[in-house]
Amino acid sequence: MFAYIVRRVLATIPVMAIVALFVFSLLYIAPGDPAAVIAGDQATPDDVERIRASLGLDRPYLVRFGAWVFDIARGDLGVSIFTNLPVSTMIQQRIEPTLSLMIVTLILAVSIAVPMGVLAAWRQGTGIDRAVMGFAVLGFSVPVFVVGYVLAYIFALELDWLPVQGYTPFARGFWPWLQNLILPAVALGSVYIALIARITRATMLEVLQQDYIRTAKAKGLGQRAILFVHALKNAAVPIITVIGIGVALLIGGAVVTESVFAIPGLGRLTVDAILRRDYPVIQGVILLFSFVYVLVNLAIDLAYTLFDPRIRY
Repeated sequence: MFAYIVRRVLATIPVMAIVALFVFSLLYIAPGDPAAVIAGDQATPDDVERIRASLGLDRPYLVRFGAWVFDIARGDLGVSIFTNLPVSTMIQQRIEPTLSLMIVTLILAVSIAVPMGVLAAWRQGTGIDRAVMGFAVLGFSVPVFVVGYVLAYIFALELDWLPVQGYTPFARGFWPWLQNLILPAVALGSVYIALIARITRATMLEVLQQDYIRTAKAKGLGQRAILFVHALKNAAVPIITVIGIGVALLIGGAVVTESVFAIPGLGRLTVDAILRRDYPVIQGVILLFSFVYVLVNLAIDLAYTLFDPRIRY
């Protein structure tokens, strides 16, 4: 098992190298001259050249890439073109809302979707099963921003139960913090819940047909023990895989969700940076998201050692 863990950890190095190369190349594959786009129509040639020098566009590609990687290794993600603030500082200022939204969404989605999928498999062919699958289809079909606007209209504007927008830091109290995250988390997690529920149901249906499940039933074990101790544990590997893959949905959906609910997180920062062509900020945020996604998938791979008996060495 130790050798497996080492191989998985080492495998992330070339992945991150390719990701870093792609993120850095965004500045060069953008249409037109990035310096001219940033400078605007009223800029003089001197202004354009100054921006080119600040972005390093006047140096060879490989030299600039090497310097950029060296700066990242030291924790320097560059400086924003428009605010003149370090990108790392801007990310630190915005990371709490995004991290909070993703954690709440993940907990909400897993705690709802897994029991739904287990229940649908247990009651296959019944009204409960059809209701769960109908919800899953609806979750896949309706865009996140539509769900967000509907939830905001019903629960914030009509019923006045929850805030319609904004974010309250965790330091100001748990309930004020959670209030601002309930609606965004439900909107962002709608697709995620549908995905996990469908995979859980399909995997559980396959496991419930196995001989050891029939043996457990013959021994007189309770339905809860059969479902959640024997069946769910053996169905965990595909479910964990989907949960890890779904992190990409959370990262992408956070951009839309934060815009709908006016949450000052990394998603809003990314949108603002794209609109202003603030390439250092764009590169820093995308690199961070990619790094988080790689780490999550690494954690999922390592979790296999707990559920898959074939992985031991």
